[in-house]
Amino acid sequence: MFFRFICLFLLSTSVFASSHSFEDFLSNIRQIAIEQGVSKSTIDKAFFELSPNPDILQADRTQVEFNQNFWHYINKRVNQTRLNNGYDTLKQNTSLLNKVSQKYGVPDYVLVAFLGLESNYGNYTGNLSLVQSLATLAFDPRRSDFFTGELIALLKLIDKDKIPLNAKGSWAGAMGAVQFMPSNVQAYGVDADKDGDIDLWNSQEDIYASAANFLKHLGWKKGQKWGREATIPKNFDYRLTGLQTKKKVTDWNSLGIRKANGAALPNSSMQASLIVPMGHRGPAFLVYQNFSAILGWNRSLLYALSVGYLADRIKGQGKLRAQPLDEPLLTNENIKTIQQILNILGYDAGVADGILGSKTRSATRKFQRDIGMVADGYVGYELLEKLQ
Repeated sequence: MFFRFICLFLLSTSVFASSHSFEDFLSNIRQIAIEQGVSKSTIDKAFFELSPNPDILQADRTQVEFNQNFWHYINKRVNQTRLNNGYDTLKQNTSLLNKVSQKYGVPDYVLVAFLGLESNYGNYTGNLSLVQSLATLAFDPRRSDFFTGELIALLKLIDKDKIPLNAKGSWAGAMGAVQFMPSNVQAYGVDADKDGDIDLWNSQEDIYASAANFLKHLGWKKGQKWGREATIPKNFDYRLTGLQTKKKVTDWNSLGIRKANGAALPNSSMQASLIVPMGHRGPAFLVYQNFSAILGWNRSLLYALSVGYLADRIKGQGKLRAQPLDEPLLTNENIKTIQQILNILGYDAGVADGILGSKTRSATRKFQRDIGMVADGYVGYELLEKLQ
């Protein structure tokens, strides 16, 4: 316990090191909030004896999306227990979900899938102070601007009695069964039960309407799939994979891309991208506009694929046809090592922070191409071994 305390203390002092103290930071936030109409009384109550929480920073630096591979991530989230609970949730809320789906154009099984991944169908919504979580992350330089905006949004919601002062949520400041950030509550929260509050913890009407409203504004297209599992032919040019490349479904078919069962793709002019979350040895997915809408909710590819897959399973579709790969997970230190070596070799992987992002994938693709590997941009154990 003492060792853990020392580690967290060192983490907090190194990350929080800045030109001003936490008290100075709160003073600046106070001024901004007052200028934007938040009452002094609300700020005084929210900031009373407030201090940063180093555990929140630890959670931010060790997010599972940073180092889990596709199979490890999705098998933990789309399991039989979650499926069974999804079936029950769908059945218990049939009338309400039909009403919401008709109004917003988002299928009921998709809404249930979001609820399942965000909060285990409302059973776990987080137990950390939203004010403390957002103040901690706003004071941290890594994403200060983003979380400062969310902290101000939270104070406005509290000031208008939309959510309680002592509201609790995730370490990242997300709240309720759908884990909305404060700005999303402001912009897309719906008081569907007309009781004067946007209750994302207890009101099923508010929860589902808010989720559907958000997805509609993110560009969800009624009647379209999010994507489908696909197969890729041998000698395929993997430089065509990734969200940056969009082609008509008919064009992908001409390149040899097929459905998971080997059948031809439909004759469609719909734009699609081909993604390979574990590189050329893993599964492939052809994804459409609705996948982009899911990414608007959460930018993680693994999260978005899990939502789509869980929704399909709740709808009644079968398991993925691709065979799981047993590959060791990379640690944050492993990813940092990969970034460091790529940078030394002249491939710009960005700051060696152990956080996997698009810059690291781009550097990986260039390195793979230059040494004769399949240039799929996958940052995995094979890459680590090659670099070492």
